Amino acid sequence: MAELNGKPVTLDELQSLALTNYGHFTSMRMEDGTIRGLSLHLDRLVRDCQLVFGVELDRERTQSYIRKAAEGITGAAGLRVTIFDPAIDMGRPSDAKDPHVLVNLRPAGAMPPPPLTAKTFAFSRDSAAVKHIGLHSQLRVRRDAQLSGFDDAVFVEPDGRISEGGTWNLGFIDQDGTVIWPDAPVLPGTTMLLLQSLDSPKQVTAPVRLSDVSNMAAAFATNTSIGVRAVSALDDVQFPNNHPVLDALRNGYAGIPGDRL
Repeated sequence: MAELNGKPVTLDELQSLALTNYGHFTSMRMEDGTIRGLSLHLDRLVRDCQLVFGVELDRERTQSYIRKAAEGITGAAGLRVTIFDPAIDMGRPSDAKDPHVLVNLRPAGAMPPPPLTAKTFAFSRDSAAVKHIGLHSQLRVRRDAQLSGFDDAVFVEPDGRISEGGTWNLGFIDQDGTVIWPDAPVLPGTTMLLLQSLDSPKQVTAPVRLSDVSNMAAAFATNTSIGVRAVSALDDVQFPNNHPVLDALRNGYAGIPGDRL
């Protein structure tokens, strides 16, 4: 189901989103009416709306649209909130100053999913700090990875620093059990931010280059849809599917209470 500003969305209203593809979004996992990191998701929508459209998004109204769309939904569900202006003109995107709120609901998968494999590519995501809907480039790289026999792609900056995965943050665990978040242009994922708020295990942000990967004890992917998902291979480097620090991260994340809509 989908609602635009609290009402069932029409095909005409979606046309500009499909044809122009300008806007931003956030994805959440709802469990029995609660969303872990809800305030962070709303912060992102407000921040990105200012960057993408140059206007202030009404935070309370946006939350009310989410609450209305999710009413009566039980169990686990995936929830995506997309901000776009149905009246946008491709020739005059600077005139798009009336962002609407599109809320989509879908079934949620089990957490955590099976381990994934990833292939590295020299790639920098456009406007890395913004969760925008211009996904063509990173989906193309994901496709290339899958055609090479991997599940997904990991991006490497021109200076050799590893940054993030196709649509997820990447973390490593060193031989001492310290979590290392790559210091590079990445999307500040809500799940990553929640994990970084945990008192343990020890976590740092530091540059990680391809030459460092073989010295790592484990690697993992993280976003709202997958929680903490083991990375079993990065290029030709193999990692274990299980590690005590991965368990600690999963348990810590599961212990963070959700916010009620």
